[in-house]
Amino acid sequence: MKALEFSRNVPRYAAARLASTFVSGGGAGPGPLSLVDIDPPALPGPDWVRVRPRLAGICGSDLATVDGRSSAYFEHIVSFPFVPGHEVVGDLDDGTRVVIEPVLGCATRGIDPPCDACARGDLGNCERINHGHLEPGLQSGFCCDTGGGWSTLMVAHPSQIHPVPDDLDDAAAVMVEPTACAVHGALRGAVAAGSTVAVLGAGTLGLLTVAALRRYTDAGTILVAARYPEQQNLARLLGADVVVSPDEWRRGVRRVTGSHAVGDGSIDRLTGGADTVFDCVGSSQSIAESLAVVRPRGRVVMIGMPGSAAVDLTGLWHREIELVGAYAYGTELTADGPRRTFDLAFDLVRHADLGRLVSATYPLARYRDAIEHAANAGPRGAVKVAFDLRDEKERTRL
Repeated sequence: MKALEFSRNVPRYAAARLASTFVSGGGAGPGPLSLVDIDPPALPGPDWVRVRPRLAGICGSDLATVDGRSSAYFEHIVSFPFVPGHEVVGDLDDGTRVVIEPVLGCATRGIDPPCDACARGDLGNCERINHGHLEPGLQSGFCCDTGGGWSTLMVAHPSQIHPVPDDLDDAAAVMVEPTACAVHGALRGAVAAGSTVAVLGAGTLGLLTVAALRRYTDAGTILVAARYPEQQNLARLLGADVVVSPDEWRRGVRRVTGSHAVGDGSIDRLTGGADTVFDCVGSSQSIAESLAVVRPRGRVVMIGMPGSAAVDLTGLWHREIELVGAYAYGTELTADGPRRTFDLAFDLVRHADLGRLVSATYPLARYRDAIEHAANAGPRGAVKVAFDLRDEKERTRL
């Protein structure tokens, strides 16, 4: 079968990192990612199923990996060689169209009884991600046993399968997984009714977070920092009340909240600030910017995947700020009781017409173009870029 495979190759990983300093996404050329013909992954157990991807998205964690910029933290919770791709809509052998919930928890690993996190539906915090009958891997797309969406065939456990309703097309369906991440992140903010919320970053994750906040919280004013015109327009359409450029981020929050500035004439930080800030970037600069505009005893939610960061945390200590992580999904506590994050995501994709965020698709053979496009989506007026496997002449048939 055809697949994009990421191998363990330190010199090529270093070459990818160097190439990405010249152009984001440049690591796809000299790096460890290559288009190969490989055997389809074996079914790890009798209840597993084969999935033939139709569309598979390219996300920020994928780009960090391809560009040699992912954290060493992941070294022992992935297994090589792996096929990337965890935002997947595909077909089962019987033709059923499905979305994959990629987290590999206790159920997928054949571990019974499950760990406490999996037992309560908190799949993102599974305590056994390097145990059981699968090789290590925090998600499908980072595990050598499961394969991933950047291929013509992968395998999945029944607990990972979500049938796609007929009223959602493939573009909408491929947005369900990233939307689930945003829904979980928005709910991790514990946003109080009428509160002021600020969202830093308006790529895919930032825009989806805006939509999730407007749909599933009682936030008052939502302020968003968006750099590019298309991002600004979409932020407003998805529920933002105030949209500013990143250069106006601190001034914008200051105006909305009526805070004072502390600094030497240029705004350094605010005396008050937003009740909750969602960092959808995950860089040292974005963390610092988030801490600068959140009110004392406010909350900063990290939704964008960070790496190693150098940040002055004095303000976090002095202003008693909460810094909260938001990874993946599982079960959410809502006013209507516990609900799976993916169920909420399906609802939001339909309600907000999130399939329109899929800006471009590419065949596997053009993976370098696809990755460079995804890495530079904002300035090119794009949001989500995906691989299109529907017309692959060599889609695997078993």
